[in-house]
Amino acid sequence: MNPKKVDKIAVGVIYAMSGVIVLILASLLLFILWRGLPQISWEFLTAPAKSFQVGGGVGIQLFNSFYLLLLTMLISTPLALGAAIYLSEYARQNWITDFVRTAIEVLSSLPSVVVGLFGFLIFVIQWDFGFSILSGALALTIFNLPLLTRTIEDSLQAIPATQREAGLALGLSRWETVTRVILPAALPGIITGMILAAGRIFGEAAALIYTAGQSAPALDFTNWNPQSITSPLNIFRPAETLAVHIWKINSEGVMPDGAEVSAGASAVLIIAVMLFNLVSRYLGRKLQKKATSA
Repeated sequence: MNPKKVDKIAVGVIYAMSGVIVLILASLLLFILWRGLPQISWEFLTAPAKSFQVGGGVGIQLFNSFYLLLLTMLISTPLALGAAIYLSEYARQNWITDFVRTAIEVLSSLPSVVVGLFGFLIFVIQWDFGFSILSGALALTIFNLPLLTRTIEDSLQAIPATQREAGLALGLSRWETVTRVILPAALPGIITGMILAAGRIFGEAAALIYTAGQSAPALDFTNWNPQSITSPLNIFRPAETLAVHIWKINSEGVMPDGAEVSAGASAVLIIAVMLFNLVSRYLGRKLQKKATSA
């Protein structure tokens, strides 16, 4: 057969496979949004959930999701950044660093339910944190840390070695070269990785069922005492997130309008994750353009 025809056939097959994948994803997203968007309103986004009653919202669950995301990123980002800088800039290439990278790869592929059970045994029971935001944040840190570390390390290694040599040639120490030359150049990739990791955390449910709990106590947003059970700042209170709420609605069946609430919550979750991805792309391009034009 003519090589040009073979090439056209191969390209056509690739385009067809790509189109099927895009069609499946688009159909899934459109179906979720078609069912859920009519349920979304300001009252739905701010009202508390109701059991055995019609008309509940997802206000507390939505707040818990963002609060847990913020706490998780505050814990995991410095750890991932420090580990990535060490592996990329300081660690020697030997069997120890190879073992560490292999361990990171293995941890990044762990099922989230395994991380949740580990968090339940260690944070909830052994450390006596109970079902709480702190337990959930620590479990999600374990879940998020390997992927975030690898993403930041890849961003640092993508910087040409000539920039490191230039910094050292100017009399900068290795640490000054990392903080003043390498990190600013790698910032677009780091920010993109952080936001994509945030989207992954926001939609997580299995790890939080066993750590953050499946209940959402009523919150008093005028109570800023972090030791009060009704305070939104209390990190030792149970916190049902949006993803856990969706699972709970469909597994318990205690809401008369559970299908509608579940559809609306699913749409909110999908929209939030899509916004995380769009923001990561926008910031990545913006920072990349600023870094390359400087």
